[in-house]
Amino acid sequence: MNSKKCSPTNEIKSFASNSPNRLSLDKPKKSTKEADFSLTAKEKKPKAVVATTVDAEERKEKTKKEDKKDSSLSILPPLEKENNKAIPVLEASKQTAPKEGEKRVIAIKGPVSVKELATLIGIKPFQLIHHLMEMNIFASMTQLLDEGVIQGVCQRLGIIIQTDKKERHAQVHAAPLVKPKAQTPPPQPVSNIKLRAPVVTFMGHVDHGKTSLLDAIRQTKVAAGEAGGITQHIGAYTVVKDGRSITFIDTPGHEAFTAMRARGASITDIVVLVVAADDGVMPQTLEAINHARNAKVPIIVAINKIDLPGANPLRVKSQLQEIGLVPEEYGGDTIFCEVSAIKKIGIDNLLDMILLQAEILELKANYEGNAKARVIESQIEKGRGPTATVIIQSGHLKVGDIVLCGIYYGKVRALIDDTGKNLKEAFPSMPVKILGLNGAPLPGEELVVEKDEKKVKEIVQERIEALKKDREASLTPKVTLENIFQAIEEGQKKTLNIVLKADVQGSLEALIGQLKKISSQKVDLDIIHSGVGSISESDILLAKAAGGLVIGFNTKTDSAAAALAKREGVQIKLFSVIYELVDQVKEAMSGLLEPELRESIVGTAIVKKVFELSKYKVAGCMVQSGRIIRGGLARVLRGKQPIYDGEILSLKRFQDEVSEVRMGFECGIRLGNFNDYEPDDIIQCYQLEKVPQSL
Repeated sequence: MNSKKCSPTNEIKSFASNSPNRLSLDKPKKSTKEADFSLTAKEKKPKAVVATTVDAEERKEKTKKEDKKDSSLSILPPLEKENNKAIPVLEASKQTAPKEGEKRVIAIKGPVSVKELATLIGIKPFQLIHHLMEMNIFASMTQLLDEGVIQGVCQRLGIIIQTDKKERHAQVHAAPLVKPKAQTPPPQPVSNIKLRAPVVTFMGHVDHGKTSLLDAIRQTKVAAGEAGGITQHIGAYTVVKDGRSITFIDTPGHEAFTAMRARGASITDIVVLVVAADDGVMPQTLEAINHARNAKVPIIVAINKIDLPGANPLRVKSQLQEIGLVPEEYGGDTIFCEVSAIKKIGIDNLLDMILLQAEILELKANYEGNAKARVIESQIEKGRGPTATVIIQSGHLKVGDIVLCGIYYGKVRALIDDTGKNLKEAFPSMPVKILGLNGAPLPGEELVVEKDEKKVKEIVQERIEALKKDREASLTPKVTLENIFQAIEEGQKKTLNIVLKADVQGSLEALIGQLKKISSQKVDLDIIHSGVGSISESDILLAKAAGGLVIGFNTKTDSAAAALAKREGVQIKLFSVIYELVDQVKEAMSGLLEPELRESIVGTAIVKKVFELSKYKVAGCMVQSGRIIRGGLARVLRGKQPIYDGEILSLKRFQDEVSEVRMGFECGIRLGNFNDYEPDDIIQCYQLEKVPQSL
């Protein structure tokens, strides 16, 4: 064999020159040398020409891949440069792309606008808007984004979002109620712990004279200003007896204000149970006793109206003894006082007994430090804004203090006592009205003083977020495509939508509780909005959107709102007594019900003979009872089973068409498209009457 012809190098050169896919590379010699080097060791064992050609092909493919890799590396810089000029988005994404094993972290505190978020991320606002549009969110540059949207955008860009929510949450709940051990103030000196005035709550049945008795103590006319002579909010007053103060809380006696009485018992030291001597123990009397016992406070019984002819204090004592309130004269431990609010009898004795009970209890409080108080009532007053009546429980409250109460906060602008005087500071057991809150808190909320306003705002924000989550969790599931057929089969209930406004928060809460007691399987009652203050235009628009009405209790309607309600056809109902309001709501709920259709039998006829005419059949009948009416509804009974139900098209007496045929007369009857008459069939004529439904 010729060595030149069989040389591997010559074979490779020949193959490369003849290959149609030959590559023109910058470094072909390197590949050739590598091929020569890899074959020198195999020259000792010569191979066939076919095998050598196959090896050359494999080496060629390997060289081709390596050269492609080199060429791609040489092409990348100019492409990157071009992209940097043409598309800024790639530049921004290059800058924000996280390194391997590492992600970028940015801190977000609360909702931020699109422009602010783009600055934090490091991209242009229009680029962020583009990402939001891909998420089906259309926002402007100034629109605020919530935490969920921010999380989604940052996840797309490979950025970790940090809100420090857990740390703020821990600070929030620790700040107003329980302070950290490191910040616990040193024990107060004994001189700061002093005796305080007792907080006394008047409880009892409606119209037993609670407010009149307090009126006699204060020498005022509180009851005269109430609608119908019934107290409908909580009031707190201070009375001085022999140089010692007593704080009174007057709670309404109507059962609708059960929650208000319970709140009064929870912050009081002594309960005065007022029972009319001529009326005795009533249902609300027992209810008041239960609230006082649950609060674990002592009870003093005031038997009122002893001046009336039908007064019987002994009967009242025996009734209360049966339920566990044993008078001291009978060997018990309950103080009984016989009084008359009208004649001013026994008033001083009652006050002495209250002060005596307070001495036994040894009521003390700290007069220094940040104040803690409990809200008795809140409302929105014209010219003053939101106000809250509170009773100080500890510490002292000053004008200018930053206070936190529920989801509201503010700086105390003024302190007003029960006589209308402005105070600079308030001490334990003093009832004062606070001005400066940014909203009307719920009665029963705890009010605390904080020094850091920024911290207070964070606390309020956390509480609002928690409240929103609770509301979302309590929402009833809406009708969806999966359950809509079931809802149609079950039948949707009618709903009466109400916008409820009241003068004070306590009355509003009581009204909501009373309206929720109205139960009906046919109509739902939905209070779509409730609040304190006068009825405004927003209330009218909300009621119009929901197809409901506006109800006001001891409040008024703005002139603009009244004009808007007239234009939009929204009804406004104003009430001053709760009984009338509840009755009117029940009537409105009944008005939503469609009348029931009830069937009433008008008359019956029996078929004697069937007459066959050219186009139809006619039943010759005898009217057995009542009357048969043309155009009325009728059914055919055969063997007591209905076989047809339709309208009486024709009713004749001999050859004449008549409107009705009475009992004992013969007639001819034709019913709709029914022709299958038989002798002895019963034709029953009936009417459908609409009867109003009740709840």
